[in-house]
Amino acid sequence: MPRRHKDEEEYDEEEEEEEEEEEEEEAEEEEAEEEEEEAEEEEDAEEPEGSGEEGEEDEEEEDWAYSTCSGKKKALLIGINYFGTNGELRGCINDVENLLAFIEEQWGYHDADVRVLRDDSEDPDDQPTKANILAAMAWLVEDAQPNDALFLHYSGHGSQQEDEDGDEKDGIDEALCPVDYTDSGLIVDDVLHETLVKPLPRGCRLTVLFDSCHSGSALDLPYMYGADGELIETTPEEDSKNAVLAAIEAHNSGDRQAMMRSARNMALVASGHAAAAHQKSKDEKWSPADVIFLSGCKDHQTSADAIEDGEATGAVSHALVKTLTDNPNQTYKELLNNIRTILQEKYTQIPQLSSSHLIDTRLQFII
Repeated sequence: MPRRHKDEEEYDEEEEEEEEEEEEEEAEEEEAEEEEEEAEEEEDAEEPEGSGEEGEEDEEEEDWAYSTCSGKKKALLIGINYFGTNGELRGCINDVENLLAFIEEQWGYHDADVRVLRDDSEDPDDQPTKANILAAMAWLVEDAQPNDALFLHYSGHGSQQEDEDGDEKDGIDEALCPVDYTDSGLIVDDVLHETLVKPLPRGCRLTVLFDSCHSGSALDLPYMYGADGELIETTPEEDSKNAVLAAIEAHNSGDRQAMMRSARNMALVASGHAAAAHQKSKDEKWSPADVIFLSGCKDHQTSADAIEDGEATGAVSHALVKTLTDNPNQTYKELLNNIRTILQEKYTQIPQLSSSHLIDTRLQFII
């Protein structure tokens, strides 16, 4: 066996040690690079789909919450019979009395947190004038918090006027008629939305019932639901088809007002106004609050001042109290259909359900 000189052996050993150290350093560098790449991949995975404005829009769309209705409860009830006028009604003050008893006995509201405006009141502050109504609405939403439950009921005349800000598919605003509307004017849906919906925080419930004519979209909420509980969403092509069918039906029935309305709608659809107005409503009238609106009828319909159980009453006010008294545990879908079922036996009006954000209509209705 050949012998090695001692110095050569030491030299070889040192060389081997240096090589091993270099290999270890290279391995450490490779490991560090791999860890850095893995960290970058994890950061990429954590980023939401889309970026910039699209990602922000996705986040904004989810920035709402249902209310548990377990917080403070406040209510405002408005009944106007328009005594001594050509448009005098009979059942609106009865509606207020019935709804007040209903929410206090079944839903835990208390007199101290309820305001009532009615035109038989001797107190000027409780008269349903335009100024008093707007002040009372501001009181209702003042200092609202998440999970509060606010309730608004209006029974009286409803009206319409030309839309001025381009957020109505049919080019017409809906409005309420205060007792002094001939002097002070109407309260249009844009003002109602600005006063009642805009100030509310995320997760605060506002439940609104308007028992009035032309009330279908009188709170300007962007999401409306059909009898199947599904969101009513139509394309411009479907809007055009529906406008033509409505025009044919109006012509066959000889209803001149319906014919004029259908012709107007056809023009608005064809010009692109209807689609633009719908998108504007979704963009500007969406809210993180939990707002639910039940109307007495569609926008072009009237609501009946009726006689039920021997008493003058608004048809939809009576139907809501009746069905929820018979069965308090109903989903939104069931409530809408049960109210419509009660009404369809005598009336042509079709109540509507809308909301400030998308809702699951299979959830239980609460006030």
